[in-house]
Amino acid sequence: MHDRNALGPADVTDAELTTMVADLLGADAGVVEVVESQADEFPYDLPAITTAGRYWVSGTARVDGEPASFRMFVKHIQSWSRHPFFQFVPPEAREMATEGVPWRTEALAYASDLHDRLPEGLSMPRALGVFDLDELSNAVWLEEVPVVDREWDLARFGRAAYLLGRHAASPSVQELLPSVGHSNTIRLYADGRLSMQVLPVLHEEGVWHHPLVASAFDDEVRGRLLEAASHASEYVDELDAMPFLASHGDACPNNLLARPGPGDFVLIDYGFWGPGPVGFDLAQLLVGDVQVGRRSSDDLADVDEAILGHYLDGLRAEGCDIPEPVVRRAHALQLMVFTGLSSVPFDLFEAEQTAELQQVARQRADIARFSLDLLDSTS
Repeated sequence: MHDRNALGPADVTDAELTTMVADLLGADAGVVEVVESQADEFPYDLPAITTAGRYWVSGTARVDGEPASFRMFVKHIQSWSRHPFFQFVPPEAREMATEGVPWRTEALAYASDLHDRLPEGLSMPRALGVFDLDELSNAVWLEEVPVVDREWDLARFGRAAYLLGRHAASPSVQELLPSVGHSNTIRLYADGRLSMQVLPVLHEEGVWHHPLVASAFDDEVRGRLLEAASHASEYVDELDAMPFLASHGDACPNNLLARPGPGDFVLIDYGFWGPGPVGFDLAQLLVGDVQVGRRSSDDLADVDEAILGHYLDGLRAEGCDIPEPVVRRAHALQLMVFTGLSSVPFDLFEAEQTAELQQVARQRADIARFSLDLLDSTS
């Protein structure tokens, strides 16, 4: 019996499924029969505009007559022009908005040999199948990755930063940038989301009086953010002139999974993998969980110092000698341009104003202050 209706257009033929199950089980497809299969939606509480769906596909097969169970993870990826939120983009900005969010990169990464190029200590799920569904969507079928919860203490942050530094500077990894990496630029973000959404919001007087903002962003941080906003184009120019290396693009703790045993990290979600200024991945490592309320903002300074030092060690391990002050400045600019300026929680205005949401707003205000201080200290 087979019930994979939940997959919709991301489903495959029974023959394709059999081939992938054989690959997963390490058997020849000729001796594998998929007896039953079931698709179920994967629960995930962080929406993504380029993800149409996430699913588990599980079932039973016979391998040379012997029963064997299997489970795979399926991700249905789409152009964000298909997301319901796209209707709110002004018609004159839709072409730029579409270009500003790459959606093909993840499938390209899984179809490549990036997994063989990652530095020791980093791995990625093995791709069992990558399928183009139409001109605006594709699907990747991945092995299940057994994961465990690990505490993100300073040592773990440092280890992640070291490996991200090695990933950034690895000549082998960088060889893939022309064929796998997205073509987004710092200026595309600046001309798109930053100038069309973030900066205008900062200059709306009513935003600062919203209860969620007024209770978290005091007059000092408001004034400093507005001053930084007036120099946004200068920061973009400076960041765009920094040395570019390989970047994951969204190296938050949520995308650095821990396997059982002594292994290091399984890196997932390659939608923004590509070229980025040196230090690009440090920002999301530092504040990714803080932005969404999964981690406190109390130790931002300690974590930041730990990850920057270990990231530098990772660069040096790959023979990269970009000076420390340049890396610090690039990191500060990246944090301000991509996170600090957009820290005002206007994306949460329509949500129920709970105590938990107010705490998220306060933590975003802490991110804004830290970003401003870091930028000042590296100027």
